[in-house]
Amino acid sequence: MTDATSHHNLRPRQEPLRLGFLASGGGSNMQAILDACSTGRLSAEARVVVGNNSRSGALERARNAGIPCYHLSSQTHPDAAGLDGAICDALVTHGVEVVCLAGYMKLLGRRTLSTFRGHILNIHPGLLPRHGGQGFYGRRVHEAVLATGDIESGATVHVVDAVYDNGPVLAQARVPVKPGDTAETLAARVLVQEHRLFPETLQKIATGEIDLERLV
Repeated sequence: MTDATSHHNLRPRQEPLRLGFLASGGGSNMQAILDACSTGRLSAEARVVVGNNSRSGALERARNAGIPCYHLSSQTHPDAAGLDGAICDALVTHGVEVVCLAGYMKLLGRRTLSTFRGHILNIHPGLLPRHGGQGFYGRRVHEAVLATGDIESGATVHVVDAVYDNGPVLAQARVPVKPGDTAETLAARVLVQEHRLFPETLQKIATGEIDLERLV
């Protein structure tokens, strides 16, 4: 007879995981997560989207999906501490449990990092710790992979802290580098894995398979 208590932390939660998004660009990873929620592959719901680019595709996606969204940036809040507070307040007000960075390019402020410590996640288009850190984002990551002759790349979901691409790694997906790859062809294959990996990782958090509290 199996011990019923041994799997208690893998039981599905009664309530969906409450997600908030910070975005700068097109928001395709955010869309992949929203799609996973709508099809039932991810037991979560999007509560709010904060964008630092008023014309970003991510904010347009949020509006189209009926998700509360805000443009908060140095334009709306020239003072860094004020911007940090506004971002944190938006997330708290909407009851967010886990914050997902969807192409968000700015370091987070002290208050947001403290309030959501261990519960802010990012996806990086490479296999951290390789090709991570300030300046390594988007196309630059893929160019670095090709320039160094790596035989594989991939995507990494990690916890966000005060240093770029520095927090604990939660999950990775690997993608072979093919002969003749360009930054564009490699990026396209990595993006397919990003769109799979981020929702899958969030689902493991939703079911308790990944316990963010233990990482804090």
